[in-house]
Amino acid sequence: MKRIDERDTMFSRMSLEKDSEEYKYYYNKNPDKKEKDDNIRQRPQICGEGTATYDPVNSKIAEANFKFLNDIKSLSEGNPAEKEVDIDKETITKRIKGLTLHYGAKLVGVTKMKDYHWYSHRGRHKENYGNKVDIKHPYGIVFAVQMDKEMLNRSPQVSEIIDTSRAYVDAAVIGMQISYFIRELGYEARNHMDANYLAVLPLVAKDAGIGDIGRNGILITKEYGQMVRLGLVTTELPLLEDEYEDFGVTEFCKRCNRCMRTCPGKAIPEDMKNIDGIERWQINQEDCYNIWRSLGTDCGICISSCPFSQGIENLDDINSDEDIDVALRKHDEKHGIRPYIRTAPEWLK
Repeated sequence: MKRIDERDTMFSRMSLEKDSEEYKYYYNKNPDKKEKDDNIRQRPQICGEGTATYDPVNSKIAEANFKFLNDIKSLSEGNPAEKEVDIDKETITKRIKGLTLHYGAKLVGVTKMKDYHWYSHRGRHKENYGNKVDIKHPYGIVFAVQMDKEMLNRSPQVSEIIDTSRAYVDAAVIGMQISYFIRELGYEARNHMDANYLAVLPLVAKDAGIGDIGRNGILITKEYGQMVRLGLVTTELPLLEDEYEDFGVTEFCKRCNRCMRTCPGKAIPEDMKNIDGIERWQINQEDCYNIWRSLGTDCGICISSCPFSQGIENLDDINSDEDIDVALRKHDEKHGIRPYIRTAPEWLK
């Protein structure tokens, strides 16, 4: 796999100021994307007035979370203490994993950082736009924080983005605590958090045994399905590695299609493609993000639609296409095409 260029992501493209040097550079290089991107820019911002879900009070909750994340992103890096503490791999791996869970994560794993985990170039912020990602940390500590199922089952209402933004904050704070701790031990560590990633977290999480990537490009965990947000700390501190676990996600997704059928932007593909020598699904990120700007939230319908997110009974006993079909029938009997809570929680009314 080759590295992904962060400049090609929708968040980076939508952060470009029209007619700026970065804007001219990107669309001179990618003229096929300019018209569609410019049309999307004409829509209201996510959480903004004019979107389908806008609320003058409740939408500000998510906006406040994202503003907080922006304000603390500069703390993601720092200098380690001058003296290294001598700790063996087994002890410190156990300590860091336990601490990560104690701080509020639900799942945590460790992997050796591969070249394809890293972005090739940065793209989210003007001050470092186009900079090559040239970080040498050999280990990644990746973890998942849980999202509230009832809030996500209200997707795409404002309840959904209130909880996804809360989960991004939780992941960022846990990553800060772990990276600061490692630096106190005298080793380099960086927190990768919302709007300040140097790596593609689902790829790291897959290799660390946290989960596997589904049809919609989002990580699926055995325990919580897609009802998670990820955090990552990379470090030079030597750690014991975990291994990827295949628990049948690809075969399940091939027969399921629930996310594809419920996606309002029709952005999730039916068929896999050969991309850089690997057979996988790839969503149409322009159509996905266009819906976000129309709805005013980061949608979440595909996350809620995933049977893994709602819980699959006896998952370890599903070993054939017939077993998958039985699980899907049980899911549909209980939830229909997808669970949906129409009303906001009492505290948001």
